Amino acid sequence: MENTKLNINQWAEEDRPREKLLHKGAQALSNAELLAILIGSGSPEESAVDLMKRLLADCGNSLKTLGRMSVADLLRQEDTMDLKSGKIRKMSRYKGLGEAKAITLLAACELGRRRMGEDAPERQQIRSSADLYRYYLPLMQDLAHEECHALLMNQACRVIGNVLVSKGGLTETAVDLRLVLREALLRQATVIALCHNHPSGNARPSAEDNRLTERMQQACKMMNFHFLDHVIVTDGKYYSYRDEGVF
Repeated sequence: MENTKLNINQWAEEDRPREKLLHKGAQALSNAELLAILIGSGSPEESAVDLMKRLLADCGNSLKTLGRMSVADLLRQEDTMDLKSGKIRKMSRYKGLGEAKAITLLAACELGRRRMGEDAPERQQIRSSADLYRYYLPLMQDLAHEECHALLMNQACRVIGNVLVSKGGLTETAVDLRLVLREALLRQATVIALCHNHPSGNARPSAEDNRLTERMQQACKMMNFHFLDHVIVTDGKYYSYRDEGVF
């Protein structure tokens, strides 16, 4: 958005950095837009995005160069001609960028540097129904009510995340498989497994459990996800639909 006369709040909603990140993800934003979110606002003459574009231009459009700057560098003043009085005045190079905003920018750059230095944690891999049981037993063994969870995994069956699907029991209205599929799409999962507990201690599936499994299997097939298993957990034992040859 090049029109500097408009405040960001006056921009079309899809062009505002915060809304753009919310709807399209952080990867859709430019470096200037991401930095503009951090500082929040610019000055009456310049939007936060345009201010960050100018700052980045001074850094050769390099975030590494920006990260090497100091607070004093960001707050530096330079001689500027006052058009009204004709006198030379000291003016901030980056008007609208005060001490607090400068500190925020440098803190973000330092976090990025530290993140690059960290080893990526290895995601837990689920190879069998026993792995699913061990994953969920600590979450479910002491529950006095039923809960149904969906485990989202990548193609190598490494865990991406867990989604609580229902709480209190399995019914047609309580379990919304759309929620599972939506989360799987958002997190770029390719493999899904279901798991729920039976507080009664009886691991045998009910008719409702069977219907849920069938619905999940059909939904995954339609959306091209691999449905790994549906495991029913009790304290000390479990039931696996895949191990039982149901699918």
